Amino acid sequence: MRWIYTPLRPEAVAELSREAEVSPVIAELLLRAGLGDPAAAARFLRPTLAELADPFRLDQLDAAARRLRQAIVGREEVVVLGDYDVDGVSSTALLVSVLRRFGLSPRFVVPRRMEDGYGLSRSAIDRALEQGVPKLFVALDCGTNSQDEVAYLESRGVDVLVVDHHRSKSGPLPGGLLVNPHVYDRPDDEPWRHLCTVGLVFKLAHGLLKLLRSENDPVAGAIKLRDYLDLVAMGTVADLVPLHGENRILARFGLRTLEETRRPGLRALMEVAGVRPENGLQPVDISFRLGPRINASGRLADASLSVELLLSEDRAFCVETARQLDAFNRERQEIERLITDEAERIVESQYADRPAIVLYGDSWHPGVVGIVAGRVSRKYHRPCVVLGNEGEFAKGSGRSVDGVNLVEVLASCADGLNSWGGHPMAVGVSVAKSQVESFRARFEAAVEAQLGGSRGESSLTLAAWIPPEQIRDPLMEELEALHPFGQGNPEPVFGVRGVVLRQRPEVFKEQHFRFVVEDGRGRRLYGVAWKMARRLPPVGVPLDFAVELAWNHFNDRRLLQLELIDWRPAVSA
Repeated sequence: MRWIYTPLRPEAVAELSREAEVSPVIAELLLRAGLGDPAAAARFLRPTLAELADPFRLDQLDAAARRLRQAIVGREEVVVLGDYDVDGVSSTALLVSVLRRFGLSPRFVVPRRMEDGYGLSRSAIDRALEQGVPKLFVALDCGTNSQDEVAYLESRGVDVLVVDHHRSKSGPLPGGLLVNPHVYDRPDDEPWRHLCTVGLVFKLAHGLLKLLRSENDPVAGAIKLRDYLDLVAMGTVADLVPLHGENRILARFGLRTLEETRRPGLRALMEVAGVRPENGLQPVDISFRLGPRINASGRLADASLSVELLLSEDRAFCVETARQLDAFNRERQEIERLITDEAERIVESQYADRPAIVLYGDSWHPGVVGIVAGRVSRKYHRPCVVLGNEGEFAKGSGRSVDGVNLVEVLASCADGLNSWGGHPMAVGVSVAKSQVESFRARFEAAVEAQLGGSRGESSLTLAAWIPPEQIRDPLMEELEALHPFGQGNPEPVFGVRGVVLRQRPEVFKEQHFRFVVEDGRGRRLYGVAWKMARRLPPVGVPLDFAVELAWNHFNDRRLLQLELIDWRPAVSA
């Protein structure tokens, strides 16, 4: 792996350190994030909810809020259909919860992956209408490209509201109301183009409350929007949207709300997932513990179970449901492991010199291939689409790497696909089985064209070089101000020069190892390397370490821990 470090001008680092009143290390990280202006740096380090912009600046949101107000005043029947991933589930729970506060009893439905396919499909709509035709149908995290389905609903006398963040293939919907900052060619919508759907639903709820508070509605006055930020954090982090701008504010305060959430469902889910909110929550707790359990129900069963979990006040129901989701997740992990092993064997034997990866397995479950695509893409540092068997179609998901926009790639292959959609880093794809080979060739060519012929080797970008003596609690406390780390705000990887191991690393679980190093004052620093047991560093020779810094909570104690990302023989500065 190639290490990349681009030195900054020492004068610029010193100046920002002085003016922003931060250490040189934090100043260097801020400069790398494009926050060289002290005022911008201060806003980044100390964001507030008051910085969230007026929701009515978002195109079509005023009309959407007024349509919801009409439903509340008229006590209309409302149906909410949300996608089956964490963003869709949290969006559905948020909107249904708010409407319930105003006395409505909205029905909700989540598409069943194997029966309905993705999004606002006709079969999902027909299932939603089995209990009666509503006055208002709200589609969340899907529907932007569902012209025929919206027209069908309108032909049944139903008003349609779509709140979505996926790219449009043909401009605004000809019918219904659409809140989607990617669709309208308005510069004013730029600040919200990175919001996922639950962020947009939060803006819509904010607009609805402002509208009703202006009319002195007592319910609107009693609702605290901050109480819904736990749901917003769940969808925002899980959907891999960039954590800057309003997303950073929503995720940062949402994680704090999640730590103290009073939702029995989220408390039960944290319990089965081994998440201890009293230790503080990080995005990885959502990405790798809570989110996968919610997704597992949509991948293998019915995601409406997850919506029920988030909405329920019944502690016993929540405990049992959380256990069900945990069981689904274990089943998903085993299926995923088998597919990943098979996929990696194919890549090793067939994809040595190809710019992108498209894999299909006749026995692969289409509900878990997105996770496999992510693993393969990260391991081989190439865009990857993994497809499973769904009747006459090969259906699955794609994951990308920095520098490759999958929406643009698939747009160039669109005429050979049955359906597709998503955002630059993650997409869903359906293609006739007979067209898989043709799609593979076109996908590779489109990625090659976007890369300009360059094949990037796996690389690691260092945020800063620091001496071991600087790895102490004060640095960790300063790093807290940069949280939450995630998409668009990556966790900094620090280089540490001349590390010498005095004892052999301790391998555990046959995959990982622990190690101990000393700084120049003899103080011990403890570390762990995940899935690196096959590459143990040597003892007694100078090494360069690339590490992330984290707190390890164990037996009610907090210990500063190095998390080793890579190592190499020491190189002089």
